[in-house]
Amino acid sequence: MNKLELISTLKDRANLTKSEAAEVIKIFFDSLSDAFVKGERVEIRGLCSFHIKEYKSYVGRNPKTGQKVDIPPKRLPFFKCGKELKERVDY
Repeated sequence: MNKLELISTLKDRANLTKSEAAEVIKIFFDSLSDAFVKGERVEIRGLCSFHIKEYKSYVGRNPKTGQKVDIPPKRLPFFKCGKELKERVDY
């Protein structure tokens, strides 16, 4: 399912116009992104949780040349599936 399909489903189920459904989805994803930028944990009960994992810098290697490369520290979102979703998918 992509973003347009999600908007269409919300439009049909909630009896909204397409622009209202698109605005709801936009607000949801913008709020999610803002929380990630702040480093906050996002939990949607029964579905999933997201948190930011911090990775330290390290020395890696270029696989083509074998040359050492400094990898800078980074922060990435990490997804963890909820128990209810896991059970529903694995039935």
